[in-house]
Amino acid sequence: MSARLSGYDSAAGAGSGGGLLERRSELAAAAHAIDTLVAGAAAGPAGDPHPDPHPDPHPDPHPDPHPGSVDRVSGADAPAPHGGDRSGGHGGGVLVYRGEPGIGKTALLAEIRRTARDRCTVLTARGGETLTPVPFHLTRQLLQPALDRHDAEEVRRLLGEHHDLLAPALGLASPPPSSAAPADPQGVRDGLVRLLDRLAERLRDRPPVLLVDDAHWADAESLAWLEAYTRSRCDGRLPVLIVLAHRPPPSEPRGSADPAASSGPLAALGDRAVLTLGLDALTSEATAVLVREALGAHADEPFCHELWTVTSGNPYETVELLAKARDRTVEPVAESAGLLRELAAGARGGGLVARLEALGTGPTRLAWAIAVLGADSTPKLLAALTGMAPSEVADHVDRLRRARIVGAPPRPAPTEPHGTAPAPLEFVHPLIATAVHGSVPAAVRTALHGRAAWALTEAGHGPAAASRHLLEVHPDDDEDVVRQLRAAAVEHLAVGAPDAARRCLDRALAEPPRPETYATVLYELGCASLLTAPAATVRHLRSALDLPGLDDALRIDATYRLAQALAHSNRLGEAARTVAAEAARTPPGTGRRRLQAARFMYEGFQAAEEDGPGRSRRLAGLTADFTGADNSERALVAVRAFDAMLRGEPATEVVRLCDRALADGAPAGGLGWTDTTWGFEIPALTGIAYAFADRPDRAEALFGEAVRAFEISGWSGAHLAFAHTLLGLVHRRRGNLPRAQRHLEEGLRLADRVGTGLPVHWDTACLLVDTLLARGRTAEARKVADHYAFGPPWPGAIVLPDGPSVLGRLLLAEGRREEAVHALEEAAEALTVRGRHHGVWAPWPFDLARALAPTDPDRAARIATAAHVHAERLGTPTALGEALRCLALFAAPTESRRLLTRAVAHLAASPSRYEEARARRDLAHATGSPATLAEAASLAATCGADHLVPDEVTARASTHPPE
Repeated sequence: MSARLSGYDSAAGAGSGGGLLERRSELAAAAHAIDTLVAGAAAGPAGDPHPDPHPDPHPDPHPDPHPGSVDRVSGADAPAPHGGDRSGGHGGGVLVYRGEPGIGKTALLAEIRRTARDRCTVLTARGGETLTPVPFHLTRQLLQPALDRHDAEEVRRLLGEHHDLLAPALGLASPPPSSAAPADPQGVRDGLVRLLDRLAERLRDRPPVLLVDDAHWADAESLAWLEAYTRSRCDGRLPVLIVLAHRPPPSEPRGSADPAASSGPLAALGDRAVLTLGLDALTSEATAVLVREALGAHADEPFCHELWTVTSGNPYETVELLAKARDRTVEPVAESAGLLRELAAGARGGGLVARLEALGTGPTRLAWAIAVLGADSTPKLLAALTGMAPSEVADHVDRLRRARIVGAPPRPAPTEPHGTAPAPLEFVHPLIATAVHGSVPAAVRTALHGRAAWALTEAGHGPAAASRHLLEVHPDDDEDVVRQLRAAAVEHLAVGAPDAARRCLDRALAEPPRPETYATVLYELGCASLLTAPAATVRHLRSALDLPGLDDALRIDATYRLAQALAHSNRLGEAARTVAAEAARTPPGTGRRRLQAARFMYEGFQAAEEDGPGRSRRLAGLTADFTGADNSERALVAVRAFDAMLRGEPATEVVRLCDRALADGAPAGGLGWTDTTWGFEIPALTGIAYAFADRPDRAEALFGEAVRAFEISGWSGAHLAFAHTLLGLVHRRRGNLPRAQRHLEEGLRLADRVGTGLPVHWDTACLLVDTLLARGRTAEARKVADHYAFGPPWPGAIVLPDGPSVLGRLLLAEGRREEAVHALEEAAEALTVRGRHHGVWAPWPFDLARALAPTDPDRAARIATAAHVHAERLGTPTALGEALRCLALFAAPTESRRLLTRAVAHLAASPSRYEEARARRDLAHATGSPATLAEAASLAATCGADHLVPDEVTARASTHPPE
């Protein structure tokens, strides 16, 4: 067979020289992409891959002295190792080829591989129709060969601090024990993104080219990783070239190359492609060239045209038909053209099956086994599955190869050691695999899947490897199948594949489990859906709680997680009622206190409640004698500290409660940031209470540990976003506005990757609006507010800090006084009825007094006076300084100067540098002191505020003699 003909032959891979007919433009595009990649890698790093379109004219006046601290940019956008820039100077990207089955995608990728292999590191993978449910199957094909070139220590360095998270997903280590927390899918994706970056940096002299064939059958986890990798570059320039070949989506018109016709990660990769090319069928002229190369130059035109008509120009069918014509010694002339349709019938579908059956029972059974085992079709496993002797397997494989059903074994690489295990057998083409798999009688196919699961287990492959076969077995009340599927779900969760875990547990329920186990499997299914499908979690956990079979500990945990899922679904009231009902049935002790902590927490999180003061009294009474003897007491004390802070109780008491909720200044064992028994909320409440009690130092210690814990554990979704939000809160309270802005923008970036309208979006947008207003950037604050729909209707949960108060502040800054008054009055009404009077968390009194001063000064003065009373009770220097500064607006000039002097003194003793700058500005205008005004301006600049323009009311109310 000619080189050009074998180039279209999937069995041979591609020709050794002649190239591919009518693929010149496709190959030229690939060659150009490879040239650009190599040139970019040779050029080295150049420029910032993430330039700031709006550079800050006031850079952070307090740059981080420790570049490795939590103030660095986290997640997938972290700087590359070894000081390398991840995007600048690189010329990679995504290249997509799309076409119908048999159109020549595999042969085209083989030709591209030959083009690239002398200058690049070529990594290949192929999706499989029966392997789509196997998590990270494609990822392992791509990355394992690259990692195999390094010793164990170098692999550990490449995987970095996420080695324990990534190694199981890559098949380099066993999954962690079932007691370990499930891996966060976002964290695994981010870790794989960083790993590919490090590999690209190591291979700069031979940049990586990733060739992915049959990407339409790739597993969802691998596609999500590749999509995340390409999305992590704002300019689309990659240090690798990713080449995808796949079929058009079923709904897409034949021949269309529009990636927008589908959705999901594969479509997103197409959207980012440098070029997307649709592959067309061969023309009659190209088909004639192939006919004459295969059957002789004397092939006449009618014969060539008939062959083109029969195959519709499909390269695979053309090659197969020519091979059959040559085997049958068909003379390529017009008189023989009528034989072509009969010969073509055996290339696909029923004709192919008939050709297989003609080989005999043994080869047919072996082909069925290969179709079922897929990528695991080693001779040893095939022998175990079919019951054949190794010699029989070898004989039948030889017959299948001669019939062009199974491909020839790949040539071993020169570097492979002698005696390397034989490669799995593969069909010549995916069309054959599909036809053979579909031809297996249903009952036989089910039995083969069951035997395949057993064979894989006996060979030591583990529950996850066997699970894809168990999913295909008919339910049969087999408790051993239930046990294996539950174990497989644990392994899937451990590698960050919750969807695969849910498939296993759904199938386990269909088996079904024994009555005493059924509720436990439902509980496990609910837990597997907790972070990704809260609605499914609610359904499964409620069903589990309605059935007998859960012991007391599991009932408590199921109820706690059900409440978490309800809370994540913005159903806080339902969450509180759920844990309250179970707590009433639970005997006194640790379990009951766990449920009580959840109840008080979710009731307090609600934006509105019937009896807030009554709840606070009950919480205070319950925790009055607690010493922090165990985690359940510490958790309730943390909830109490947060509630006391919101109510404006004395800060000394709040700090005392926070200290009691910790163990030696840190979360106690079992109450940490990544602990799944209690959740991250408990340490978060403690740190927030510290921050608003004028102890940002202790809050920063807690929140900095949160960032580190989440990053190390791979929790890089909403958890890490919230940790950055909390650090932004700390820096906002300290007056380090640029650093606060940086953390808050990072929090929003991370949250945006997870979804929209999440609680963390509300909190972070609220804080960012407040921070931008402090910096004097009202227009930017409005853009953030509009982008994240910050405003009514408000969510069912409270916003950090109080959302209506911050919205009122924004409206005041925009000069929309009447709207601001309305928003601030709504905040006052909602908070006052609940007894929440913390003027820094909810600064509505100060802004409402200023807004009302021109039109209703008496009411404004009463609001300022009441705010001062609450500030004196709270007792923090920040609250006192802010209250005195507001009160000075309504005092006589002499008294106003005295109040402002006291305000400056309080704020100078506080951690709140920005508020101190504003008080000094007011004092300067009240006294007419240029020196004080200069001090205020200098301090404001240190805080990163663009300017300190006096409030309209402040300027009008202040009178002073010339200094």
